[in-house]
Amino acid sequence: MPSSRPASGSRVPAPWRAEIARVLISEARIKRRIRDLALEITRDHSENELVIAALLNGTVLFLADLIRCLNLPLRLDFVGISSYGNNTRPGELIITKELRLDVEGRDLLILDDILDTGRTLQCVHQRLRKLNPARIRTCVLLEKTARREVAFQADYVGFQVPDLFVVGYGLDYAERYRNLPFVGVLHSDQQPTPTGPPQPGLAVVRKVKSP
Repeated sequence: MPSSRPASGSRVPAPWRAEIARVLISEARIKRRIRDLALEITRDHSENELVIAALLNGTVLFLADLIRCLNLPLRLDFVGISSYGNNTRPGELIITKELRLDVEGRDLLILDDILDTGRTLQCVHQRLRKLNPARIRTCVLLEKTARREVAFQADYVGFQVPDLFVVGYGLDYAERYRNLPFVGVLHSDQQPTPTGPPQPGLAVVRKVKSP
């Protein structure tokens, strides 16, 4: 799979240079890789109905670009899960939105922005497997193997990245930088300092359905 080495000539746009140290993956490279991923996914799921379960909120840009490249019928739903505050240590995993579509007997593709510790995707994978899909696979834009805490592997990976604090193209820090069209690295003085130990466990938050 592609590495995260920056393309020559990739410069941080002027409005972001005080906060973003460098472009790790350019907009053009992201678009090319998404087209390749879409070809793989289309090939693997051409014989069964596909449901995509995208994790909120970081997948929004990745999801929009990917599904427009998928040449097959599909259904789309979302899973809300929260594990980060304004620091880098994952805490208690909180389900904020359950999957609503019926996926029994259908192919299910879980979509996330980044696979690092593996805890979030493992949790969602185990939860959605109980809904009896025909097949369940995972697709991530980025993968950080250096931070893996559980034995979980994604089926489709856009880019492998080093253990850097990356933002952009849906990834945020304190809900900022999601709108950047590239993946960038924050300056060291802009990065959060980890505080407090991770807290295991899963809390389920049930929301009242809108009429």
